[in-house]
Order: sequence, then C-alpha cells, then structure tokens
Amino acid sequence: MTDQREVAIGRWSGQTSSVQDGLADLLAAYHLQTQAEKGEAVAGVDGLPDRYRVEIADPQAVFVDDVVLLALSGDTAVGCLVVTASVEGRSEVKRLWTDPAFRGRGVASSLVSAALTHAAESGVSTVRLSVWKWRAAAIALYERLGFTVTESWDERDQLVCMERAV
Repeated sequence: MTDQREVAIGRWSGQTSSVQDGLADLLAAYHLQTQAEKGEAVAGVDGLPDRYRVEIADPQAVFVDDVVLLALSGDTAVGCLVVTASVEGRSEVKRLWTDPAFRGRGVASSLVSAALTHAAESGVSTVRLSVWKWRAAAIALYERLGFTVTESWDERDQLVCMERAV
C-alpha cells in the first residue's frame, strides 16, 4: 500500500541524521539512475565518478553556498532539489529527484515551485537548468512550469538547457 501522508517542502540545513541519510539516498538514486540512462551503469555508489560520490557523502560541504530543498513525508526524505547560489542574477536548479514511490503526487512540481519562490526572494532574475534529452517527463514538467529551451551553456552531448524568468 502506498503511504498517503502529506509531503512538506522545506530547506535542508543538515537536520537530523535520518534526514541527512535520506538526502544521501536520494542523491545516490539520482546519480545511479543517471549513469544507467547514459549507458554507464555501475553496481553501486562506489562505482560513481568522484564528484558524485562526494555529493552523496557530504552534501553539506558540496552545497554549502547553495540551497537544498527537501520534500519530507514525516521524517522521511522523498524528494530533493538544489538551487545554486546566484551568479550574475541567475541561479540553476540541479538534482531534482523524487523517490519513485512518491511520484505522481506533485512532489517535483512543489520542489521546483519552492525553488522559484526562493530565487525570487533572493533577487534572482532567471532560473536555468539542464536536463538529459531522454527525460521527456521532466522536460514536460519544466515546460508546464514556464521553462523554455535555450541555447546550451553546457558542452555535454544530449543535454537540453532551459530557463525561465522569475
């Protein structure tokens, strides 16, 4: 049976170890799925590139200048999103992930909406993101939330770059 409890969105600031472990689990799932989708599947976190393992092991240090938003069902982290610090009036949304058991409940939309609110409150004029072209559902979500495809700022092949005014 699927848990139907309400999901709350909030800023992560290194709360309890269970929430920190939940964030690490979400980041691990995100990176493992992404590697598999790129055709570079690995057996576990130890097989991920160093830059991703560091995020999972110590998100507080890696995202020290950024805002990490978490979707919580009780004390369980069920979704995450990172909003980078503003550079020249722009922030970037990264690492959007929802636990598959909680998909279809508006968790991702709520996280992106909270990111846009945070950006507006921080004086950011534009929020941008990049998404792998095969993630059609994510692209559709971003388009529904007002993002449009823009010229790429990232050299990696198969990335779709999008942005939206705040």
